[in-house]
Amino acid sequence: MTRAGRSLTGLPDETEESGVFSLAELETDDLDAMVGRSRDFFADRTAHDRPLRDRIAGVLFTKTSTRTRTAFTTAALRLGAQTIAYGPHDLQLETGESLEDTGRVFGRMLDILVARTAGPVAQLRTLSRHGGLPVVNAMGREEHPTQGICDLATMSLYFGAVDGVKVLYVGEGNNSAVALAHGLAHYTGTELTLLTPAGYGIPESELAVARDRAEGRKSSIRQVHTLDELPEKADVVYTTRWQTTGTSKPDAHWREAFRPLHIDRAFMNRWPEAVLMHDLPAHRGDEISGDVLEGARSLAWTQAEMKLTSAMAVLEALVPARQESR
Repeated sequence: MTRAGRSLTGLPDETEESGVFSLAELETDDLDAMVGRSRDFFADRTAHDRPLRDRIAGVLFTKTSTRTRTAFTTAALRLGAQTIAYGPHDLQLETGESLEDTGRVFGRMLDILVARTAGPVAQLRTLSRHGGLPVVNAMGREEHPTQGICDLATMSLYFGAVDGVKVLYVGEGNNSAVALAHGLAHYTGTELTLLTPAGYGIPESELAVARDRAEGRKSSIRQVHTLDELPEKADVVYTTRWQTTGTSKPDAHWREAFRPLHIDRAFMNRWPEAVLMHDLPAHRGDEISGDVLEGARSLAWTQAEMKLTSAMAVLEALVPARQESR
């Protein structure tokens, strides 16, 4: 006897993984739909019929988080789900249980899993594949895709559309930058300039994938390492803290390479009409000055609020596939 593809006495059938692992893998229509729903929920957080009612969402965070963990927990509750939270030392993974077995258990008890771990995104794919449940990458070593959805939704809200937006990203080529590159590549006529210190840029493999998609959309992505290569026009100046969560720099003097990338009023005045975005947390005095972060041109706090509504959009989008399999 079986129940939804699961033997009552044996192991669950392994299935294709499902969820949100990388914006590079999403269909453009699916990504744009989540961006649109993020805006809908930003206008009205009750614009739904509680699609996660009677569902259980696991929220696994082995790394620190303020916005993403709060956003997905709150989003699940607002959409009708109940949540189970797991910290860095709560699972039997700590005692040597395999990811495969952990996924099998999750799949028999949970309806969706939101996870931030210290490992590569391949670990989340393993949990999804062996559990047969959708998994959301809530920031992995390689990419922070839900941050990217939030960022695109914030731009869409402010400019009315993502198409044609010119973005200057300033800072480390971290997982947020990777998501931004993959996300903007889905839209037409966008321009992304990544100003990163030499040796701290986006991996060429990620750039190649994003550029390939961008070219098909008449968009462009370039990575530069000096202030002499700044773009003439920018609609958004986007920065991030210099020390990415869970990482360390191999060079003890790394701050010297980052210091020219400090965003203050003089830096912003190169583009008088540009708005400021920051994925937070912010370290005033490092990557940004307090008066810019809290100034009239800053979208950082709108962007932070959009973390919640974009989390709602992601969870809502993943529910239909789960319902069909049961």
